[in-house]
Amino acid sequence: MVYSARFRRFSFGNLPGEPQKAPRIALMTCSPQVDRAVSALAQATSLWDGVLCRLARELPPLALEAWLKPLSPESADEGLRLVCPSAFHCERVRERYLARIVEHAAEACGRSIAVALAVRAVSTPAPETSDTSTTAARPVTRVFPVRPQAAPRAEPSRACAAPAFDEFAAGSSNALALEAARALAGGRQLAVSPLYVAAAAGLGKTHLASAVAAEVTGRGERAVYASGEQFTNELLASIRAQRTAEFKRRYRECDVLVLEDVHFLRGKQSTQLELLHTLEQLARRGARVMLTAERLPREIPDLDARLASRLASGLVAEIETPDLELRRRILRAKASAAQIALPPDCLERLATAIPSSVRDLESAVVQLAGSAALLGRSIDLLLVEAALRKVLPRRAGCAIDPERVAALVAAHFGTSIDLLASRSRRRDFLVPRQIAMYLCSRYTDASLQRIGEAFRRNHPSVANAVRAVERSLATRSPVASRVAPLLAELDALTGGRKGPHRFPHGTPRPSRRGQIA
Repeated sequence: MVYSARFRRFSFGNLPGEPQKAPRIALMTCSPQVDRAVSALAQATSLWDGVLCRLARELPPLALEAWLKPLSPESADEGLRLVCPSAFHCERVRERYLARIVEHAAEACGRSIAVALAVRAVSTPAPETSDTSTTAARPVTRVFPVRPQAAPRAEPSRACAAPAFDEFAAGSSNALALEAARALAGGRQLAVSPLYVAAAAGLGKTHLASAVAAEVTGRGERAVYASGEQFTNELLASIRAQRTAEFKRRYRECDVLVLEDVHFLRGKQSTQLELLHTLEQLARRGARVMLTAERLPREIPDLDARLASRLASGLVAEIETPDLELRRRILRAKASAAQIALPPDCLERLATAIPSSVRDLESAVVQLAGSAALLGRSIDLLLVEAALRKVLPRRAGCAIDPERVAALVAAHFGTSIDLLASRSRRRDFLVPRQIAMYLCSRYTDASLQRIGEAFRRNHPSVANAVRAVERSLATRSPVASRVAPLLAELDALTGGRKGPHRFPHGTPRPSRRGQIA
């Protein structure tokens, strides 16, 4: 917002012999239009801050920092306008987060409110005019209005953006949970109700739960989709407002109840008792129930024994960590959805580096897609390593293996791991190979024999390569400038951790010509 004010200049002629007088400047007050604009901007900023606080309770910090906090709020005639830094950013927000933004904006205002997305482009210079005054350049924006729609019968923030069953990558680790969720949504196997899905965070519980709610709602049935925290908060609010009858009608008269994060109820005896009675009432009515949690019913501490028994009275399905092949298929699907080309070596690096979380796999693809689009570069191993540093937890002193060092060196020199390990003694391959062996000895705990196996060499060859690089670094040869970026990269990955040099007694030292020029 640009603050404008009018200035009036008064000029007085100076009489002969009088000292020069400075012109007087009178500051006029801002116009009413400016006051209104400032107030509207303050309201838009306050509204957006409230929406961010609500979204922070249900979104991962990575998603909040990468996609929502960069948005700039502006006032609009009919609601809120959010300005995105790029078209790619705008499309991502529209697809994944806009429905939740609309819902939380309505909650914050207490009424329906229109939300628009805009992309701010590069400022264009104003056309020249005959007037000597200059006009400020105006940024060009593309506005995408989104008006509030009637809320669906399921939870708006979840069901309207729910993925479908067909988008769920199935494998041996999650096949039972997927088929049980399909059967529950279709009403084909009432014996599976209540369906209890147990899995660690990021393995697909929410995907299945939201798919069930979306399919049930699409057929015109009444579905209630909530989390354990929401169930608790609504119960307490109904007690304070003396409206428990309305709360019970909402949760006990639906066709399908989908309740996530049951482990949140640990230690909350009154809420557990209410859920127990709700489940018993739904069972008598023949309604279907799906519940999710991070642990099996009997493993949740401070959970009422009767409630644990009721939760386990139907089908209990566990989702285990995906195997390597499933992780590869998930990455291919996510890359295809993001419309990016993921090279085979990059896909393999991601699949092996992220062994336990589907959500982390998706986050890595998002990081790659955003970085490649914004930087205008193709995806390679260096970009993959940068994305992994943002997705995986950063631990000081974490160990890496020779294969990972080889991948970094190959990407840095524009070659491949196979060529590094080949028998060729061409300088294009020999120098990177020796540098890779030196870095393996410095940053890994692998023995010389283990490093040699990674490059198809014996351990005396590794020792010769390490000493050749060390001698070159000591004499400040040109190789130092080529090794420096790799040292910085590995320092960032390992927290500066350096593995010991292990040279067995009697290892032959390289000759003078073994030095890298």
